[in-house]
Amino acid sequence: MNSTIAILGTFDTKGAEHAFIAEHLKTQGFATLLIDVGSLADPAIVPDVSRTEVLAALDDSETDAILARQDRGECVTLMGRAAAVIVARLESENQIHGIISLGGGGGTAIATTAMRALPLGFPKLMVSTLASGQTAHYVGTSDITMMPAIVDVSGINRVSRLIFSNAAGAIAGMVNSATRRQSTSAPLDEKPLIVASMFGNTTECVTEAKRIMEAAGYEVLVFAATGSGGRAMESLIDSGLISGVLDITTTEWADELVGGVLNAGPDRLSATARAKIPAIVVPGCLDMVNFGERDSVPAQFADRNFYVHNEQVTLMRTNAAECTELGRILAEKINAYSAPVTVLIPGGSISVISAPGQPFHNPAADTALFESLKSNLRDDIPVIESEANINDDSFAQLCADALIEKLG
Repeated sequence: MNSTIAILGTFDTKGAEHAFIAEHLKTQGFATLLIDVGSLADPAIVPDVSRTEVLAALDDSETDAILARQDRGECVTLMGRAAAVIVARLESENQIHGIISLGGGGGTAIATTAMRALPLGFPKLMVSTLASGQTAHYVGTSDITMMPAIVDVSGINRVSRLIFSNAAGAIAGMVNSATRRQSTSAPLDEKPLIVASMFGNTTECVTEAKRIMEAAGYEVLVFAATGSGGRAMESLIDSGLISGVLDITTTEWADELVGGVLNAGPDRLSATARAKIPAIVVPGCLDMVNFGERDSVPAQFADRNFYVHNEQVTLMRTNAAECTELGRILAEKINAYSAPVTVLIPGGSISVISAPGQPFHNPAADTALFESLKSNLRDDIPVIESEANINDDSFAQLCADALIEKLG
């Protein structure tokens, strides 16, 4: 059976462009499924799945009223929600094997909302006029591939013909690759997956803990604690694929609390509770808040302790009051865990630059963090305190051993 590629778009304004993609894919031997998510004028081409069928997936009594108002923003949001439901259903029923869309602002918002509902590894390609700018809110924590449209998605011309042809070839290649991967039998001895959070200031610890875990028969996926990395890790934990969590670098909460640029949102450390899997948690790098270049730091922090990591990154030391609140937040998150969890505290330092003699060494702030964390934790949650620095091999061994023990 030929693989089927969903071609999703606003066919009232961009019908011919999506039809062009469909013809290219058909010449390459693929079946196509044209899904209309337009909401203003009638579609310019005949879809395989009409907008009425798409909206029926929502079972929303407000649908007719929203469409009647013809408010573009409301319609885009509505069609995005409906498209997410229907493409997720089609994927779960193995009716589609890849998805592509072409769009401007509205079309990109609708299509990427739908694509984010699809599993990791499912081929997703968005050709967009917005692809060369800030795309984080379109991609989220998914693996959507964004391709710049160069010219507006407005007809087939000398430039768009090149771009759209390449896009058709790209999604074809992605689907072929996925099909080959799925046709290869997975090994029976696939290793349990562990996720770990890492920052430059905890690299040595995570690297050594990863080595120990892998020697014990686990596969460890490392995520940079840079905001997007933390969100991606949380998303993967929610997927159900993960067996355990080495949350050594919880620094994103410092940015979330204080207003740094690498925050992962208030849901950071929550997925482990939902997944009910074993974890170890360390207050790694909670001594620092991340900002951009030095001149970008808000004026309210002028009298604080800074460390210029490089021209683009300025770190600010958290103070005792902030550390007290960070300890309370971490404890609140960990208290929601129902699977075995252990908190490990490296008393020597929580980052490279918080060690004695380093610019962020601040025993009072660290003590405030540790005492708040311990005092707010449930009584039945074990806490292991060490005099080691976070990057000492002995501390990495403690982290790995604690998780291995919980994994049984």
